[in-house]
Amino acid sequence: MVSIVSYIAITAKDLEALVKAVKLGEEVKPSQHAKREVFVEYGIAGTFKDRVLTAIYYDIWKRVGLIDRIVSEVAGAPSVVILDPWLRAALRVATEVLVFERFIKEARYRDAKSIFVNYFKKRISKFLSNVTHPYVGAYFWGLIDKIASYRWEPRGMAERWEYKYMVSQTVISKLLELVGSEETRAILREFNQVYPISIRVNTLKSSVEEVISALEKEGVTPSIGRYVPTVIKFKGPYNFDKSQLFKEGKIVIQEEAPALASILLNPKPGEVVVDMCAAPGGKTEHMGELMRNQGTIYAFDVDEVRIDRMRLLLKRTGIRIVKIFKEDARNAPRILGSGVADRVLLDAPCTSSGTIMKNQELRWRITEEKIREFQKLQLELLEVAVKLAKKGGRILYTTCSLFREENEDVVMQVLDKYKNAIELVPLNSPLSPGLIPGTMRAWPHRHKTFGFFYALFEKVEDVI
Repeated sequence: MVSIVSYIAITAKDLEALVKAVKLGEEVKPSQHAKREVFVEYGIAGTFKDRVLTAIYYDIWKRVGLIDRIVSEVAGAPSVVILDPWLRAALRVATEVLVFERFIKEARYRDAKSIFVNYFKKRISKFLSNVTHPYVGAYFWGLIDKIASYRWEPRGMAERWEYKYMVSQTVISKLLELVGSEETRAILREFNQVYPISIRVNTLKSSVEEVISALEKEGVTPSIGRYVPTVIKFKGPYNFDKSQLFKEGKIVIQEEAPALASILLNPKPGEVVVDMCAAPGGKTEHMGELMRNQGTIYAFDVDEVRIDRMRLLLKRTGIRIVKIFKEDARNAPRILGSGVADRVLLDAPCTSSGTIMKNQELRWRITEEKIREFQKLQLELLEVAVKLAKKGGRILYTTCSLFREENEDVVMQVLDKYKNAIELVPLNSPLSPGLIPGTMRAWPHRHKTFGFFYALFEKVEDVI
């Protein structure tokens, strides 16, 4: 818990930055990119306040389901969705600071609480009036005293579990169904750990030894990943915008479990690779490294913002063999033809339930309906991957989800449909076996990584 001294150093301008970051965090994924962008704009990134304000920002997303219930109650709205986005962000920040931050609830800090109430009324109300509408600023002003006097208590066991682990009942119930109560508790505890920063060395431009030496000179204490030898981890914060290693493309921001994917697919120099859901490009870039910039990678994605980030990454890291298509990957056979790829990577869109420790907003956004929607899309994409691969070619299917519906169930359905055309290539290491033989999983509580799923196929016959 951050000390009261740190909180007193927070200004009204800092609260404005939090409001802007939370609003942007709804639009930019993952939300830490939104936070980083705003903190740079406000001169917070890399300062002594960075850690404190980052902790508050992440706590908002950790508790957003509970926060939104309070906001709805205080505002008399059936759902926060109907509120102006700026108002919604401001009310979320105010609820976190005035209701849930512990120091505010302690009587000896009443003066500090009144300071924050004034900050919200004066600075944030005026800010809302300027960025959206004067009525919105006035409405926010009228709600602050209600929020400041609100006393939250859990209503029943379900809310106590939600509050303890800061994750929705949907996620809790899915994990209980998957692995039972003991492992569920371990996973939920892991969701609330602070993970180190994870980077991967671009071997076309540097070496692990060079990067470690440079980081140590910056005062960082790095360690090498347990499963990917080019991954380096260290405790944050770290200002990538000022990092020469980052600017020169010698390092890529990537967690260890996704970094393993490209290694498992093992693309060779001179091969043709299709990356079906490529942006923002971490795995695309990694495959370009493994191919030593020889061959062709066809990268498909539909998100222009993420594609722009991929272009910047490829330029910075010196990967020249990628041809980008702003297209739904389900159209790839029409564009490229069938049976064209030596390797196909399908890092499928998913609930991202294995990344909750980093993407705090996911704690409350995962629903049964969303799981079903993703599974349908995953099945369609994996069938396309089978068509794209040459006979003898390999397909790697991955997700960063923990749920069986998005992983083993998808694999079983596609294996059944194409049982004469594809077969699993067994993955036995370096992580844990999946729930069906031959597949593999990274578990947060076992491996201290994102939750991740891997299934490697070989195409043994052409699809009719």
